[in-house]
Amino acid sequence: MQRVLCICTLAGMIDAPEPAAGSGRPVRVIDARGLRGLAHPLRMRLLDLLRLDGPATSAGLSERLGEKTGTVSWHLRHLAEHGFIEEEAGRGTRRERWWRVVASRTVLNTADFREDPDSRDALSLYVDELVQRHFRRVAESVGEEWDDRWRGARAISEWTEMRMTPAQLHALNEELAAVVERHVPAPDAEPDPEALPVIVQIQSFPRKGHGGE
Repeated sequence: MQRVLCICTLAGMIDAPEPAAGSGRPVRVIDARGLRGLAHPLRMRLLDLLRLDGPATSAGLSERLGEKTGTVSWHLRHLAEHGFIEEEAGRGTRRERWWRVVASRTVLNTADFREDPDSRDALSLYVDELVQRHFRRVAESVGEEWDDRWRGARAISEWTEMRMTPAQLHALNEELAAVVERHVPAPDAEPDPEALPVIVQIQSFPRKGHGGE
């Protein structure tokens, strides 16, 4: 199965840097049309499953999500029209198409839509769904049974004593992203037999202070 590297960055909320020159990873900056094409709960879930678990058919995705095959097929075609997924060549039949994610790093810069009222609802839906998805992933992992090695390796961390300027917060995010990038395997690398899929979430944001009592 082809392994697709796909990093989703919500710039302006998680303002990560562009990939280093020569990294070979294409970057897609989502524009207003792409945002409106993606901002739908079912389409976001479909894209998420294809990113995490690899190529699939509409029938397989329908079974996993409990949705009608026709509905799923329509949304998959919609994602393909907007360039988020593509048909996997040489696989499947005319009646059973296999879909895969277009390999890229996707960046959504919220500042691009500040003066675009037509995109406001789509942006709000996308951001809300993204935040809920991040929360669900953490909650599901914590609620699952893991052996001592994995329980000791995972981390949910928070630092609350920090005070930063916007430039300092941006620099911190750049350094954190660079550290993660160093651990991202090459697409054709042979995985360790003991390795499991790992999700890294970096969440850093300012908080409005309320002062002391």
